[in-house]
Amino acid sequence: MPALASPVDDERDTLREFLAFHQSAFFAVAYGLTDEQARSTPSVSSLSIGGLVKHATGVQKGWMQRVESAPEVPPKDERPMDEIVAEYQDEHTMREDETLDQLLAALKAQNAETLRIFDEADLDTPIPVPRDAPWFPPDIDFWSVRWVAFHLLNELARHAGHADIIRESIDGATMYDLIAGLEGSPETDWIKPWKPAA
Repeated sequence: MPALASPVDDERDTLREFLAFHQSAFFAVAYGLTDEQARSTPSVSSLSIGGLVKHATGVQKGWMQRVESAPEVPPKDERPMDEIVAEYQDEHTMREDETLDQLLAALKAQNAETLRIFDEADLDTPIPVPRDAPWFPPDIDFWSVRWVAFHLLNELARHAGHADIIRESIDGATMYDLIAGLEGSPETDWIKPWKPAA
């Protein structure tokens, strides 16, 4: 993953390139962590790197179900509300029975599926605004696939920023050094590729 997104040619290329760029941030921020470190919550937040990786996977999956169902709504989840809420809360936590490798593999697969769907979707297709949560606006009936792409950019960028702070709280590692370590880049006056402590 480079430290900056690549040049772009048009709207779809721009959306795709910046989505892929923000998707990749979670692999850099998780680079070199143990499962215990990925599960830890070293800041005042209850979030962990592992939980953020899970959420980045889950939020993309949910929105891609909406894109693939458009212009209709996805099939209604008939489970009891307490089960739905529990699943949503679990999406933000790395459980003891989960490994970072498993979570990153799931994210990698979802990232590819998200990009595939956006590659094939008409950006103007209307997406019905969900009515199943209080944070969705009651006075708007439809968004577009284009809006969903920008919404996911917002989600991924925001949570990658959370992950940056959590990672620095764990071991002092910062994003550019992590990217350089992950990619095997040479050391420069500006960048010192991250390596585990001896």
